[in-house]
This record gives sequence, C-alpha cells and structure tokens, in this order.
Amino acid sequence: MQLKALHNRFDILHKKHGSKKLNSIYGAGETNSPAVCFVFMNPTARNVSAMKSWRGLRAPWLGTKNTWKLFTSIGIISDKLNKEIQSKKSDEWDPKFSNKVYEEIKKNKCFITNLAKCTQKDAAPLPDSVFKEYLGLVKEEIYLLDPKIIISFGNQVSSILLDKSINISRERKKSHELSIKDRKCKVYPVYYPVGQGMRNMGKAIEDIKYIQSFLSTR
Repeated sequence: MQLKALHNRFDILHKKHGSKKLNSIYGAGETNSPAVCFVFMNPTARNVSAMKSWRGLRAPWLGTKNTWKLFTSIGIISDKLNKEIQSKKSDEWDPKFSNKVYEEIKKNKCFITNLAKCTQKDAAPLPDSVFKEYLGLVKEEIYLLDPKIIISFGNQVSSILLDKSINISRERKKSHELSIKDRKCKVYPVYYPVGQGMRNMGKAIEDIKYIQSFLSTR
C-alpha cells in the first residue's frame, strides 16, 4: 500500500523540518495506477501513527475523524467503516484497524498523501520553502503511482504543485495539467476541508463529486 523506496528520502527531510519527537508520515493506498491521488498539506501530532512507539502503517489521518467524513461522502469509505472511525478515540486506533481503513482506500483505487511528509507538533502553517523542498520527491511519487487524476487540497498545496498561483474560489471544478517526465496528469484543486477549512468541507465534497461524475463519463 506504500511506495517504500521513497521513505528514506522523505525521512531525511523530516529530520530537517519535522518534530524530533515524531516520525514522518507517508502516502498510502492503491500504488498501481490509482483512479485518484489526493494531495493534502502536511501531517501533525494528531496522527497517532507519527508517535515513536507506533509499530504499524504510517499514513495520513490515522486517529482523526473529520477527513474520513469527507471520504465517506464521496464514496471512498463505507458508512459502516466510518461509523467505526467516528466511534473511536484517537488512542483506540491500532495498526490492525489502520490497515483495515487503508485496505478500503486501496480497494476503491485511491491513494492519499501529503505534499510535505514532515510531521509537526501543531497545525501552524509551513512556509512555501519547506513544501518546495518536497516537490521533487512528490513528483517522483506521483510518477511512480501514475494516477488517473490528482485532487490537490487548498491554495498553497495547489499553487506549489502546479508552480502557478491558484485561488480555489476561481478554480472550482477546473483542471490543470501537471507534466512529470514523459507523462501528463490532470490536477483538480479543491478547498481544504479540515482545520480552519472545515467551513469549506461542503464545497470540497460538491466539487469532488462533480469531478467523479465527469470522470465516469470518460
């Protein structure tokens, strides 16, 4: 479920930019030409798999609740599994349950990752310069995945990934082309749906559903 060949290089950047008390978090899901690659910002200490004592899959959003509501709304996580997620406290997550969640992500042909893999102790914003240090590796990650499309969350992530200024309010339901080596992939920027962006979760869900329906006709 992960591209382990990249992990050591992600860890080098974590040592430079992440919390020394936490581990880096890697992307996970379907690694063989997923239908969608979801790109978020960076992990924080709320992710239980970032703890040094964790001995299982280290992947985005483990131990949290709100993002899984979005994935349930767009059909990537079942209602049944989401009920389990919402019923668990963060310290009740374990490696077995975490694998169960990402097996369902994989089954639905999706891959979830962050632009920066360096885990922070809090949700303070990272400067563009840190994300840009990860950009080459993330492009390699995307190239190895070969996804059908990419959905990037938020102005900052979308702008850095596409190397141009992106304002989500003006880019809703629009695609942009990302070229990596000999491949081209469509990127759809959407609102960031968690944290301060919770107020925009409905818009993010609306836009992703539109993108999904558009893709299903192709």
